[in-house]
Amino acid sequence: MSERHPIIAITGSSGAGTTSVTRTFANIFRREGVHAAMVEGDSFHRFDRKTMKVKAAEAEAAGNKNFSHFGVENNLFEELEQLFANYAKSGTGRTRKYLHDLTEAAPYAQEPGTFTAWEDVPNNTDLLFYEGLHGAVVTPQVNIAQHPDLLVGVVPVINLEWIQKIQRDKLQRGYSTEAVTDTILRRMPDYVNYICPQFMHTHVNFQRVPMVDTSNPFISRDIPSADESMVVIRFAQPKGIDFQYLLNMIHDSFMSRANTIVVPGGKMEIAMQLIFTPFVWRMMERRKRALSLL
Repeated sequence: MSERHPIIAITGSSGAGTTSVTRTFANIFRREGVHAAMVEGDSFHRFDRKTMKVKAAEAEAAGNKNFSHFGVENNLFEELEQLFANYAKSGTGRTRKYLHDLTEAAPYAQEPGTFTAWEDVPNNTDLLFYEGLHGAVVTPQVNIAQHPDLLVGVVPVINLEWIQKIQRDKLQRGYSTEAVTDTILRRMPDYVNYICPQFMHTHVNFQRVPMVDTSNPFISRDIPSADESMVVIRFAQPKGIDFQYLLNMIHDSFMSRANTIVVPGGKMEIAMQLIFTPFVWRMMERRKRALSLL
């Protein structure tokens, strides 16, 4: 953690909804004039798309049916921790981009599914913002969770997470339901061992819970809408959180535990704005004071 060079990390699995949280933070940064170094977790995968397919086929031929993007062997955990450590110390570090599709790849004259070259994060940024799969990973070799000043988990209930992934991968990536289901099954051990444990390190968790039947996500035709959901927001350290203010500002919200507020799904973005804007204010105030002492 660092007062001069703070880090915010959003962590959650594929299809969890971390991209929506990122958009909210981008709006906060723009409104508050915060210059953030933006880092995507996919840029720390070990293999590009073509190589990953080859490695997965080799692993399956060797009897490993659980080779996935969630696991340690397919990610650069050490490099990610080094980025966080370097940024917290000096506001520097190295990252790259993963080019998901033709639109992202075109400016670099590269194929989709490849990485750009490693490069330094921009100079003179106010904070580093990470969004991806592994922002709070702890293993015997690395402790990424120790570095961020604010760790946010995005964790839909599992059936909703699967529905979101199936619909996204079918509509945006052209996969069949069977192919996405195979991916879900293949990832399950790594999901249990590397994704779930992160949420005991997060400072705030957002869990969207559908209010409609999602008992069989593999035949669902639609993603439950925000208005068909509630969002459970849990604070690891509730001291300093003005729950009464949040209850007054977010209609139809209620407390389910002393550290947990539940809000309508359609109010999730306003809830994030109300919760995280003061966090960002405090980070920038501490940064200003720390820099003034140099």
